[in-house]
Amino acid sequence: MTEDSSSDSAFWRFSLRFYALPEVAPACLALQDEADVDVNLLLFLLFLADGGRAVTREDVARLDANIAPWRSEIVEPLRGLRRRLKTGIGDVPPAASEGLRNMVKKVELEAERLEQGRLEKHASKLGKPAPREDAARANLTAYADHLGGLPAGPTEAVLAAFSTAAS
Repeated sequence: MTEDSSSDSAFWRFSLRFYALPEVAPACLALQDEADVDVNLLLFLLFLADGGRAVTREDVARLDANIAPWRSEIVEPLRGLRRRLKTGIGDVPPAASEGLRNMVKKVELEAERLEQGRLEKHASKLGKPAPREDAARANLTAYADHLGGLPAGPTEAVLAAFSTAAS
C-alpha cells in the first residue's frame, strides 16, 4: 500500500494515508500473518469507524464472505508469488527476478484496490452511528469475534495509530 493510485476512492485514499503511519504496516502484516486478517477488510472497518460507523460480527461475516473468493483466488496467490520471488526460486536469484517481483507487486496492489472497491460499495448501508474511537474498537472486536481472536499487540498498535490519526 505504498504506491499512489489514480483512483479517487475515499476508502483507497484513507487506506494509503493510514497504512503509511508509523507502526501500522508492521502491525497489519503481523495480523495478516498471525491471524489470517484480510488487511483490506481491517482497513475498511477502520474507514467505517472514521466515519463514525460501528458494525456487528454479522456485518463483518457478510463482508468477509463477499470478498473471500477474490482474496483466495487472486490476492493471496499474488502475495505468495511476490514473497517467493523475494528470496529467489530455484537457481534464479532474487536480484534476477526483482523486475518481475515489482510487476507482481503492482498487480497485487491493483487486486487489492479492486477488493476495496467491492467493500466500499457496502459503506453507505453498514453500521450504526458511534463515536469514532468507540466505533474503531467495536469494529475490530467484531472482526476478532468473527476470526476467533486477534493478537493483542498488533491490534492495539493499529487502534493507537487510529486514535492519534486525524480524521
